[in-house]
Amino acid sequence: MIAIETRKAQLETRLRELQTRLRRIEHDLDQPVSEDFSEQAVEREGEEVLEDLGTAGLNEIRMIEAALDRIAQGTYGICVTCGDPISEERLDVLPQTPKCRTCAR
Repeated sequence: MIAIETRKAQLETRLRELQTRLRRIEHDLDQPVSEDFSEQAVEREGEEVLEDLGTAGLNEIRMIEAALDRIAQGTYGICVTCGDPISEERLDVLPQTPKCRTCAR
């Protein structure tokens, strides 16, 4: 069983990684577009990929922040839907998960 302090440290590390990645994505999206029309099309495709990565990163950040709140409240590792414990194996794979495997289906 992994100690709650270790889980918290893992979540905080991942949160910092995601925040750094999002800052880089924002920086890249703020760059001026090319004057060449064909180059603009390629740049737009790249921007769409960056936007999707940014959205996924924001969603993960929200989940991590909620998990850190559950740690602070003493409810981490308890399914928010049914109240049963979340298995260690599931928390090993998805430490930010709010639900047990059954409720996540």
